[in-house]
Parts: sequence; C-alpha cells; structure tokens
Amino acid sequence: MAEAAPQPLALPSGLLELCALLGPSRDSLRGPELDESCFYNGKMHREPFWPSVGATGCFVPFAVCVVSRFPYYNALKDCLSCLLTHLKLCKDFEVDNHIKDFAAKLSLIPSPPPGPLHLVFNMKPLQIVFPSRADPESPVIDLDLHLPLLCFRPEKVLQILTCLLTERRVVLFSSSWALLPLVAECFLAYLHPLQWQHTFAPILSRHMLDFVMAPTSFLMGCHLDHFQEVSKEADGLILINIDSGTITSSNDEDVDIPDIPLLAAQTFIQRVQSLQLHQELDLAHLGASTDLNEGRARRRAWQQRLNHELQQAALQLLVSIFREVKNHLNYEHRVFNSEEFLKTRALGDQQFYKQVLDTYMFHSFLKARLSRRMDAFAQMDLDMQSDEDRLHGVLLSPRRPTIEKMASRNPPSLHATHRRMVVSMPNLQDITVPEPPARNSSLRKMDSEGSRSSSIVRSTAFQATYSFKIPDIHFPLVSQCVQAYFSDCVALLSKAMGHLAPDSSVLLARFFYLRGAVHLMQGQLLDALLDFQSLYKTDLRIFPADLVRRTLESMSGPERAQAERVPELRRLISEVADKPGDAPKPDDRVKHFELPKKHMQLDDFVKRVQESGIVKDANIINRLFEALTVGHQKQIDPETFRDFYNCWKEAEAEAQQVSLPSAVMEHLDKNECVYKLSSSVKTNRGVGKIAMTQKRLFLLTEGRPGYVEISTFRDMEEVRATTVAFLLLRIPTLKIKTASRKEVFEANLKTECDVWHLMVKEMWAGKKLADEHKDPQYIQQALTHVLLMDAVVGTLQSPGAIYAASKLSYFEKMKNEMPTAVPKTTSETLKHKINPSAGETAPHAVDVLLYTPGHLDPAEKVEDAHPKLWCALHEGKVIVFDASSWTVHQHCFRVGASKLNCMAMAERNQVWVGAEDSVIYIINVHSMSCNKQLTDHRAGVTGLAVQSGTPSKVYSCSTDGTVLAWNVSTLRVTGRFQLSGGRLSSIRLHDGCLWCCTGSSIVAVTTGGLVVQELKVDENFKEMRTSFLSFQLLPEQEQLWTACAGCDSVYIWSLRDLARPPQRVPLQGCSEVSCMIRVKQQIWVGGTSLSQGKSTGKIYVIDAKRKTVEKELVAHADVVKTLCSAEDRYVLSGSGSGEGKIAIWKVE
Repeated sequence: MAEAAPQPLALPSGLLELCALLGPSRDSLRGPELDESCFYNGKMHREPFWPSVGATGCFVPFAVCVVSRFPYYNALKDCLSCLLTHLKLCKDFEVDNHIKDFAAKLSLIPSPPPGPLHLVFNMKPLQIVFPSRADPESPVIDLDLHLPLLCFRPEKVLQILTCLLTERRVVLFSSSWALLPLVAECFLAYLHPLQWQHTFAPILSRHMLDFVMAPTSFLMGCHLDHFQEVSKEADGLILINIDSGTITSSNDEDVDIPDIPLLAAQTFIQRVQSLQLHQELDLAHLGASTDLNEGRARRRAWQQRLNHELQQAALQLLVSIFREVKNHLNYEHRVFNSEEFLKTRALGDQQFYKQVLDTYMFHSFLKARLSRRMDAFAQMDLDMQSDEDRLHGVLLSPRRPTIEKMASRNPPSLHATHRRMVVSMPNLQDITVPEPPARNSSLRKMDSEGSRSSSIVRSTAFQATYSFKIPDIHFPLVSQCVQAYFSDCVALLSKAMGHLAPDSSVLLARFFYLRGAVHLMQGQLLDALLDFQSLYKTDLRIFPADLVRRTLESMSGPERAQAERVPELRRLISEVADKPGDAPKPDDRVKHFELPKKHMQLDDFVKRVQESGIVKDANIINRLFEALTVGHQKQIDPETFRDFYNCWKEAEAEAQQVSLPSAVMEHLDKNECVYKLSSSVKTNRGVGKIAMTQKRLFLLTEGRPGYVEISTFRDMEEVRATTVAFLLLRIPTLKIKTASRKEVFEANLKTECDVWHLMVKEMWAGKKLADEHKDPQYIQQALTHVLLMDAVVGTLQSPGAIYAASKLSYFEKMKNEMPTAVPKTTSETLKHKINPSAGETAPHAVDVLLYTPGHLDPAEKVEDAHPKLWCALHEGKVIVFDASSWTVHQHCFRVGASKLNCMAMAERNQVWVGAEDSVIYIINVHSMSCNKQLTDHRAGVTGLAVQSGTPSKVYSCSTDGTVLAWNVSTLRVTGRFQLSGGRLSSIRLHDGCLWCCTGSSIVAVTTGGLVVQELKVDENFKEMRTSFLSFQLLPEQEQLWTACAGCDSVYIWSLRDLARPPQRVPLQGCSEVSCMIRVKQQIWVGGTSLSQGKSTGKIYVIDAKRKTVEKELVAHADVVKTLCSAEDRYVLSGSGSGEGKIAIWKVE
C-alpha cells in the first residue's frame, strides 16, 4: 500500500524461482503471477504447467514466479520456501489449489508504510517479516547488504562504486544465478540517496546477451559460462567476476577506473574492516536457539544492525565525496559552478570528479541539493559538521580555512611547507576544509596516519523497530472469509492503538495508515478518509495524497456530500481534491555558470554576480555596479565582466599559494583567516608582506618567516596615505597610528598604496561600527567590500580605478556622514546582534521570536539540551539559534509557505507555530522536523496560550474569532467557542480566564467562552479611530496595559473597573507602537520613530510601578516587529525587512 519507485527484475535461485518485479506505484500487493518457464544457465525451457507422470515415474520440474512491486527478497523467498514444504506433502491433484491459496494469501498482505513498524505474517511453519522503509525517501531493504563484502575486498568495492558513479557499462558474472541480482541490488543500495538512472537487468539469458552491445550506460548480469563470449564481443565493458572478486575490462583493455578521493576511501575502508560480517562470531556468546522462529529473529536483528552500519558507512562515503558541492551552488538561480568546484579538488581527484560531474546521477543529485531536500545525505552532512563549522558557519567565507583548521590538518613537523590558505568568495556563510595533501595513486598504498584526519561522523543510533502480526487468513477464500479477515485486521489495529502511550505518535500514525488501507479494501471510504486525515496529527510524512485523491474521485455524489458534512474531512477535501493534480511543476533545472555574452543592465548584472558565487547581497552588488560604471553608461559590457571575474579568480589562485609557518600561526586566533596579502614591501619594522585578517594587520617578514604585529583594527587611531622622499622620488607610503604604540607604522607600498589605504580604512570603519552596534556582520561586509575593491582596481587598471573602488567604501562614508555614535544607554543595554538573513540576497523581516529554555536530559544530545531561539521569517521559514552562544543551531527550514504569526512551546519537545494559512504546525525540537499539522481553524491562526498541568492544554485563536482548546498529548480539540466581531489577534491565559484582543475590544472569557469582562475601544477613544494592537496583564497591580494602532502612547486600565479612564504613558518620538512584553517589573514596548523620512525601530523600557520611561533604546534601522524574553535576563527584538536583524538586550 506504500508507494515505491520502479524497481528491476530479480531472480534468486532455487527450485521455485522468485521474481520480484516492481512496476508503477499501487496501493496493495497483488497476487503472484504463475510462469510456465524455467531457466537453466540462462536458457529458457518451455514445459507443461504440471507435468504428467510417465511410465517410468519421472517428474519434470516447474517454477512458480512471484511478481511484486516491492523488493521483499528475503520475505518472498521465505514464503516460497513455506510453499515448497506444503507442496511436498500434498497430493498431485491438490497442488493447483495450494498454489492458488498461496497467491491469495500474498494478495491480502498489505505493504507496511515507511517507519519503524514491520508486518509479521504466519505462513507456517515460518513467521514471515515484511520490513518497512526507514523513511519515505528510502528504499525497502530486505536483503543482506554485506554480501558484496564477502565477495570483494573493500578496495574492489570502492572501484565498483566508482564505475557506477561514473555510469560505466558494467556486467556482473557469477556461476550462481542467485548472487547476480542480490549483489547488484546491494551496490545500488550503497548509492542511496543517489539513484541509478540507466538500464538495470541483473540477469540476462543466453538469448539476451546482445543487450551488452548497447551503447548507453547499464548494469547487467550474466552467468559465468558466458564470460568469454561477452568479453570478446563488446568493447568498453567493465567485467566484474563475483566468484573470484576481480574486475577486468572487455578485450583485455586496461581498466581505467579513477580512484575515489583518498580521505573518503580510507574512512570507508576502516569502517568496513571494523564490521563483524559473520553472525557466528557475533552471537557466539549466546546459547543455541531451540525454536526455529527465535533463531530467525536473532538472525534478522543481527542483519538489520549490520545493514544499518553498512548504509551509514556508504552514506558517509558519499557525503565525504560531495559535501563541498554546496559551496558552489547558487540556490536562488539554481546554478552550479562546476568549473570552480573542480579547481578546488586535489590534482589526484580531478579525473574522478570530471567523470562524475557529467553523469545523469550527479545531475539528479544537484536538483535535490538546489531544492534543499532534507534527505539522508543532507542530514549526515549536518551531523558531520565540526563544532567549528557550526560556530562560524554563518560568518566565514566558504573556502577560507581558519588557523585552527590549518594546524589540525597539517602537523607542523611534517607538512609546514605545504600549508595552503584559500581566499575565495566573500559570501561569508560556511567553512570548508582545505585541500588534502597529494594522494597516492592506488588505494592499496595508503598512509594510515593520513586517514586520521578524515571527517568524523557522529554515530547514528540504530532505531528500534516494532512488529504487528497480521491475523491468519481462513479458507476457503470466499467473500465472507475475506471480509472476516479485514474485520480481524481492523480489530487488531484498533486494539494496538488503544494500548499505545499518548506520546507514541510515530507508531500511531502507522496504525492509522494500515487501518485506513484496510477500510478502503472493505469499501468503507469514509472511515478510511478519517484514518488518513488523522495522519495530519501524527505523521504527515506518510500521508498518501495520491491514494486519497483517487478515493475522493471514486466516491459517488451522496458519498462525497456525506464526507463534506464531516468537519474533520472538510479541510482534507479542500486540501487534496480541490487542488489540480496536473498543476505545473516548478522549474527544477540545473544551470551551469557561464560568462555573459551581452551588455548587462543593473538587474541582469545582479543576477550574474549572484550566479557566479562572488557575492549574494543585492545591496553590495549595486555598489559594485556603481564602481564598475563610473564615468560610463550605466551598463556592464561582457569584456568588463569577464575581466572582473578573472581578476577575482586570479586573486583566489594567488592566495592559495600562501603558507603560514607555525611560528606565525601561534600569534593568531584560531578562527582568524588571511584575506589579503600585499607584495613584498619595505616598512619601518622590516621587509615583508602585509597580511590582513578580519581582526588585524601583521607583517609576514621575509628571509626567515616571522610575525610582526602592525595593529588590530580596534586599536587604530589614524590611517593616512602620503609620500616620502627617496633621492629625487616621492614614494607612496601608508601610515598607521595606533593607540597602543607611539611609533607610527610606515610601509612603502608604492603602486599598492592607494588601494591598501581604501581597504584598511574600510576595515577600520567596519570594526568600529561592529563594536558600536555589537554586530559582527559589519566586519564580514567590510571584508566583502575590501575584496571587491581589490578586484575592481585590477579590472579597470586606469587612473580612475581608485576613485571607482572608493564607491565600495560604504562604511567609511557612513562613519564620515553620520559621525554620531550609538547613544550611551543603547550601547550599555545592547549585548549582541545576529542576522538570521545572513547568506540571503536581501534581509527579511523577523515576524516572530520564541525563546525555549534548555533541559538536562541524559537521553538527549548535548546540543539539544541548550536553550534555543526560534526565529520565524517570511514564507514559513524558521531558523533556530543556540541561545548559549547565539550561533545557528538549525539552518532555515520551512513550515508551510505562509506568514507565521505566533509560536509557543508545548511541553518540552514541541514548538507550535500558528500560520496565516490557518494551520498550526508542530515542530519536534529534537529532530527539527515538522511532521504534524492541526487543521481545525478556518482562518489565520494569530495566538497561542499554553496551560500547564496534566494533561497540558494549548488554546489557539484565529482572525475569525474562533478559539480552540487542544489536548497536547492527543492533539484533539477539547473545547471550542466563537467571539463576535472577529479580528482576534492574540490571547493570554490568566487566573482561569482567557483574555482576547479583537481589535475593537479586549475581552476576558472563561475557558468555555462565557464573557467575564470587556473593554471596548470605541467607548474610550471617541475622538479618534483606532484599534487595540496588543496588551499585557499585571495582575499583582490589577492593571491592563494596552497599545493602540496609530498611537504614540501606552494606556493603563484598572482591572477593578475597566470603565474608569486609563492612565497614559507618552513615548517621546514614537510614531506608532507595534508590540510589547512584560519583563519583571518592566514593560518593554517596541515601536517606530520617523527620522528624516526614514523609519527607525525604538524600544521603550517603562517602569511598571512608577509608570515612567526608564530607557529609550535605538534598536533597529526598521520597525521593531516582535519582542520576546529569555528567562527575564535578556530581551530579544526582531526588526522589519529594512534591517532584518535580531538584537539581544540586557535586562536590569
């Protein structure tokens, strides 16, 4: 009943040949088809279906073939073995009936949905297990994945994988028919999530041997008897002998198989060699099993663990090979810069990558990466990130290694002279490891020491599995018996669901799926739809959308009308049936970067630069456009773009040759990177090259390389470009005055002086702004400006080049034009700023913030125990920060595609998110996945209120005035009421009552919907038209604080008598209040202030007792959209799309 991708023909050996053929997706296992032919060494022999007995009593063998859409190799083989046992005991005239009964049994067994639930069926004498897929993206694994490792050495396994990755024409040979499909399937399983895109025929008969003459890529299998014939008839084949474990090529040609990258290969070989491939050794400490099924269960459990370890090893191999592909992708324009990716590969790996990059398999892989698919590859890529990668992933450039990474990868005593530092694209997003040392030509000549530097993957625990026993099928299989079987299935599934704990939603979802499928077979369509609708609340990943759509289409008019009268199904029908099935698919093509051939206006230039990977930020590209078009028509010609691009890449190539001695690295911080080096110059502190990092300038002295500190950017007091006399010449000189030294640093930079003057002043200004605003993003942007200045000067090579480059001195101009420092109160209260839009083409508004405290749970990962900050951006995007370090914990993932309005933490493992599309999305805080949705609202969800207790409850409200009460454990609606007037924007729970803000009023109601108190806006603001925006309750002072649309004040009402006129707290310079929260005895109010026609975000801190403004904080360059408290120690504010940043404020 689960859907599967098309799978190939497979024929294990035995008297009863098993043929698992997977065709187009269907919803149930069909009955077996009977075939009247047998194979002998690939030759087909036609025989009567059931041979007659001759005078001599000789019997002619026949074959039974089971055709299935799912690759249950072991399960169906066991089924056929049981059938054979029964056939041996039956009489001749009973054989036909036994086979029909066998076919009928198989046709009634459902296929388990993806997840941890396996199905068990009693075939007598064996208990047959039908395993499920691990997840919807994974294939069914019902074979022994270690078989290739029993046939080939690990080095040969890697060579075969290389042949598949490079899409060669591969032919497998064996004297055992059974091994051909099994070994072939194992290799394809190793490639997951990559998929073989070409012909796959694991068994060819003698009459099909001409298939190997096909000119396209393929993977086929032949009997070993045909080895010589195939080898001589076709050219360019890779011939793999399973029996001898050898790899050759046809016509005795040399096998030209490129090596897999060394570090990835070493890690794979080490992991494989550490596996226990023999069950006898692994189970030697256990006593012998006296029960057949118990022994089989032991074997199955051992095989499942071994399969999991092999899948993890193969997946780690693929991630190690392809993980740096992401550094050369442009997601916005779906571009892969293959040329630049190849340049970053080690010379010994170039041939491998050149061949792989041209394959259909890699093209499909690129589509998945550009679509940001969170599959097994992406998840392991995250798991393999080092702590340093996670800490600096948002700030540093993709291929710029830190000092710490350089030192760890190249031990000083052995590789000091071979260090390389890569200076590249200033996107300032991720860190990538530097290029590994020169590789050996053969996998057999590996340095055991070198392998220790390979990436370490966090061990992935083997997930526990559960089983559900399908009831026995009673014969004869007439309609009544089949219906009885279905009824037994429903009864057993319902009983199992009743015994589950409330938090066992994963298993509950599988039971709902199976019960819905059985209801469909019974013809109970309404019950089936209700079960499938329950998947929204348990696990949406396995929701069978196509099956539900077809079910709705097959319903008669009265049945459809009956379904639409059920409230739970109304939303399901609108979501599934009313959407056009043939809606146009989004463009998922992959483009390769090419230099432009036509003149470019600004918009096209922005797109081209983003595609190249040089810069993503559209504002910075606009400045670059101004720089390159100074004194010219406002367009860029192809030649100028090509010169700029080449100049940029040449600067990268030169930077790759930089080597830093260990004595120099000792003076630098572990996260520093060298971004720019001058030519060798004379200074008043020696001769050498001036190096620029994100923190300082230092002199890399010549002769015996040494380190001389020039200055940190924070310590600078003055930077001047001047000239000094030398004989009759005036030599351009850069002078830098610092606060810590009296002596002024002087460097005779000559022709480089002007550009270095611009770059140092820009970095100095960026550092000053970063310190004032507590925002490290200023430094990253300054670095981008600096590298672009250097490229512009190299591109134009004209007297006006320095003036053109000065157009990129953005922070230097900002410092000169707006010399006013950040107000003292703001600077003292502000702790830090973070940018959730880092790496995007433009900033996005921060719509909602939620802080969740950390928990010390031994069962959780360490990083899961840290407090977190949840940030909702546009179109359903959520980013999670580690609140202990304010670094990214989980990069952007989506919950729907609409604006997110509110967030709340329910219990310890769920974050509820209310969206404009009327859905409540539930995020699992451990897996960072959203597999549950609550769809009972009919308008945008605007507020959530959590009530602790057992069981805990969540109240939600929507703009149409609906308020729902939810049981957090069961996710069922336990209460519902409607408020008149609509425009319900928020709710709060206090003293057993719900306080609701409807715009026109603030209403206190019981949890049943009975109005207790009401404050109407039109009765209190008769002189102006306004509405309530937000409110806060101070119960100990019996006060209600409100903010109103268009008002520059906060109003305070007495809860004793809402009819009394309110007190007013004016907010100086505020044009409108947007949000407010309570923190201790303070009310923090976010608002907008207009200054010189621009909106500025301000925060007002009001003493709740004295009702006076204590602090006025200049918070953001745009409106303050949201506020949240972090344990009353910090307040976090999010700004609009003009800035898109989050500020962290200290609470006093």
